[in-house]
Amino acid sequence: MVIDISHTLLHTLVKERPVDGHKGTFGHALLISGSYGMAGACILAGKGCMRSGVGKLTIHTPRLNNDIIQISLPEAIMHHDQDGNAWTCVLHPCSMYNAIGIGPGIGKHAKTAEALHETLIALQEENIPMVMDADALNLLAEHPEWSLLLPENTILTPHPLEYRRLMDAGFDMERLILVLKGHPTSICIPNSTDTYTCPFGNNGMGTAGSGDVLTGIILGLLAQGYTPKDAAILGVSLHAISGDIAASELGEHSLIASDLITYLPKAFKQITK
Repeated sequence: MVIDISHTLLHTLVKERPVDGHKGTFGHALLISGSYGMAGACILAGKGCMRSGVGKLTIHTPRLNNDIIQISLPEAIMHHDQDGNAWTCVLHPCSMYNAIGIGPGIGKHAKTAEALHETLIALQEENIPMVMDADALNLLAEHPEWSLLLPENTILTPHPLEYRRLMDAGFDMERLILVLKGHPTSICIPNSTDTYTCPFGNNGMGTAGSGDVLTGIILGLLAQGYTPKDAAILGVSLHAISGDIAASELGEHSLIASDLITYLPKAFKQITK
């Protein structure tokens, strides 16, 4: 059954924030993102994560990205890869994180593929919710057998070309939550005949970095304890409503990805009225 997402549904999904909450209450997210020259992906995903209400964010990225991220996103904790240009090492331990996001700007270097593979193996014992996007999906398409390493209900957020690569490779998505980006964006839930469609959003969101912001929002929601299903539905909708608010004030032609972060607080206010 196709279910159109409504403001009424979204209102029921948003968690109340306890009045005595602190940064430990709202989760610790890990974002593995960026290769040298792609620090912008880290910043967009990281800001999307922070604006989603997460308590703490750690960004693992090559050390050459340090300065621009520290300046652009001082709220984040930096964790540097041993390589200056690419993601090459497995993080231990991961049990200190409530959710993990992998993909924006990581590239497809051979050492990065190896790091992704080893990380997925290491996470087998952890049961940490995950969202994967961008080059993480392209690496999975090159190694479809790694689908067996992904925890159940891992969220994948491909655009149509990334989805086609996964399908052509025979990647098994049976246990995973699929967020197929487009207009409308569709959310497919495993072990269910239901598909959720997002009626919000506009063509101004078809701009570089928009997907990075979505990954960050979903990551932040996962870290706060939302179920993967609710994080996917709520994250996609907040992202799209933010885009609609931005377009109403700026126009679709001039919308850029960072505008989605700017207007995310208004999107939250709209669905929590």
